[in-house]
Amino acid sequence: MASLLKELPSMSTLLAAYASFSAMAMLIRTVLNEMIPKPLQKFITSKFSDLISNHFSTNFTFIIEERWHAVYNETFRAIEVYLPTRIGPRTDKLVIGSNDPNNLTALPKRSIPADCKIIDEFEGMTLEWTLHVRESDKYYIPDRKCFHLTCKKRVREKVEEKYLRHIAETAQKILSKREKLNIHTYNQDRSRWESAIFKHPARFDTLAMEPELKQFIMDDLDSFVGRKDFFENVGRAWKRGYLLYGPPGTGKSSLVAAIANHMSYHVYDLQFQSVRNDAELRRILTSTTNRSILLIEDIDCSTKISEDRGKVKDEKQKEGEDGRLNRPSSIDPGVTLSGLLNFIDGLWSSCGNERIIIFTTNHKDKLDPALLRPGRMDVHIHMGYCTPPGFRKLAATYLGIKDDKLFTCIDDLLKSVEVTPAEVAQQLMIKSDEPEAALQCLIDFLNMKKDKVGEDVTQAGENEKKDGGDGVTQAKEAKDENEKKDAGKQSRKHDETETRSIYLT
Repeated sequence: MASLLKELPSMSTLLAAYASFSAMAMLIRTVLNEMIPKPLQKFITSKFSDLISNHFSTNFTFIIEERWHAVYNETFRAIEVYLPTRIGPRTDKLVIGSNDPNNLTALPKRSIPADCKIIDEFEGMTLEWTLHVRESDKYYIPDRKCFHLTCKKRVREKVEEKYLRHIAETAQKILSKREKLNIHTYNQDRSRWESAIFKHPARFDTLAMEPELKQFIMDDLDSFVGRKDFFENVGRAWKRGYLLYGPPGTGKSSLVAAIANHMSYHVYDLQFQSVRNDAELRRILTSTTNRSILLIEDIDCSTKISEDRGKVKDEKQKEGEDGRLNRPSSIDPGVTLSGLLNFIDGLWSSCGNERIIIFTTNHKDKLDPALLRPGRMDVHIHMGYCTPPGFRKLAATYLGIKDDKLFTCIDDLLKSVEVTPAEVAQQLMIKSDEPEAALQCLIDFLNMKKDKVGEDVTQAGENEKKDGGDGVTQAKEAKDENEKKDAGKQSRKHDETETRSIYLT
């Protein structure tokens, strides 16, 4: 035994051998790093890891990415809804926050941070979830996200057939019971939708609209929700398009809010100024959820996609060579009418179900007719000036009264003066605690507007006289024009009924 111990190397010899081996290993590693490119190193490492895992590991990993081909991965969306409900004591970190500025004491919402592990149990199986995020090198390309689901190899088929279906069903139940709606806006810098709590007080019972038109809209929305099979049978995408047009202050935005509250749909508010081109527009629109509203306000201001192409062509022909200055760049044409129509009504319109698309504009006549036809904008709703029924609704809402001796006078003034519901509401709010005083303020306001119209007509006649023209004739024409407007207001309901499109049967 003593002779055996004497043959063993000394501690100093062992340390020297270890130091030599470590130095040699570091030298070889340095040489390999210099000689072998990094992509090849990663490839070799991954293959070596796969070889070890295939022979020695008993685990299997599902990878669920945020995007699936050209659209948003609905499985990924379901997991995002489901996992925050499975957070337990073994979860090591968590993201919490609130986007509801109206309720500062509300419990914060939960979200899954990157590299956080969540353990779930299902029918005797233990499953481990991890969220992985790979940051993008370019600011205009969003980060890539994916969930890793690790389980035992022997239960892989059970996980795929039962567990993932359980997640989808649970997420659907959670979404169907949602009490709060969100409004989303697109962040160009981060290339993603960002949301806030949507708590708009507008309801159909508070809108100052014609009762028949209001009922028509509600019936149309309710009919749309229950006709999934109908849309499939006739070969159309399950969507509905609305065009809201009229002067500013007539309640277009309030109607959108009322529709969202009536349907319990999230709102995606898209500004075309934040979209670079058609390819990005397609990616943005396909990332919206089902059962949602896509809102594009003041579409007439987006000249590249809304202008009547026939009018633009005529104007450019008149301009001659100068028209070339207004042509969009071939390098970055921006969002085009073709790109928008392809999503609304083209092949890409089938990417999603139960969606409502709403356009608003102050100038319907400026829009390209291709945007207005049925199948794109199915229902055209004119949001006009305040009418007697609309005033009565505002009086009931702001003053709490349904009738008064001054109503008749106000009705007569509304028939001869163009005033928006927003202007009427503003006058009623000044003295809402004194109904009689508020009504009198409204009468004074309407009389002032009526006198101003008369002064404008008289001034126009005087100006024509000074210029040597036929001022009387011009004044008479201005007066006739105002009378035509008044007559148009009375017949507007009949005209708008003819412009509405209905479901194909």
